[in-house]
Amino acid sequence: MKARLLIAGALAALTMSGTAQAHRQWMLPSSTVLSGTDNWVTVDAAISNDLFYFEHHPMRTDSITVTQPDGSAGKVENAATGKYRSTFDVHLTQPGTYRIASVSAGLMGSYMLNGKRERLPRGTTKETLAKAIPAGATDVQTAEAASRNEIFVTLGAPTANLFKPTGVGLEMVPVTHPNDLVSGESATFQFLLDGKPASGLKVTVIPGGIRYRDALGQMDLTTGADGKLSITWPQPGMYWLNASTGGGEGGPGAAQGEGAPQAPQEPAGPPQRRASYVSTLEVLAP
Repeated sequence: MKARLLIAGALAALTMSGTAQAHRQWMLPSSTVLSGTDNWVTVDAAISNDLFYFEHHPMRTDSITVTQPDGSAGKVENAATGKYRSTFDVHLTQPGTYRIASVSAGLMGSYMLNGKRERLPRGTTKETLAKAIPAGATDVQTAEAASRNEIFVTLGAPTANLFKPTGVGLEMVPVTHPNDLVSGESATFQFLLDGKPASGLKVTVIPGGIRYRDALGQMDLTTGADGKLSITWPQPGMYWLNASTGGGEGGPGAAQGEGAPQAPQEPAGPPQRRASYVSTLEVLAP
């Protein structure tokens, strides 16, 4: 049941663009850079119209994982879900950089049967694909969808052990450490799609606090042939970063809350490989 929910969430998460639609999915840590040898970070997780403000749906926490600096699994503690947001704690007991992430994948597709194109049932996986296709079906077309929502938190000095790509979906490989961002300075990130440089990828960066200003302050960037781009941070604060590919308007949206909209009908023709990436980055003052 949990696997079906994760796959459904992955597909729904790819149906609403962070730039074209109002609803944006995000995780917001209480801090990204901490000191000492033992500390805690509290994370809010929600889907909202205004970034980092609670007014739409909570984000589910059952798929969130914590990876510690040495690569071992950490724990989500004190998780709670309310009407508009979820919240949880992470205990930092190792020096270095932690990854807190929600990663999901699914399979979409269709087939012809009796002269009509039918869609694969929601929740279909590679393992269940054969059973999902009825006898007599032809012209089977499938494509994978993957979504990644992650944040990074560092206790003490930053480390880079966790940035080795998995080769699945859209991933960010930092050239500049994500917990070493300073306003007025440039940071460089590389994006990979299924392990290869994501050239020409559209990336959106929006500073938080949009509820209290007239201008969105959105930065629209495009990766080069090597999948890299540079961002110069105009001011300190929290920034929401989003990229998506395939299926037209993709990206993490209002997918993991109660009453979230259902995925729209796929257009006729072969489904496209879909992938999305979202992160919250903290930029410090010089």
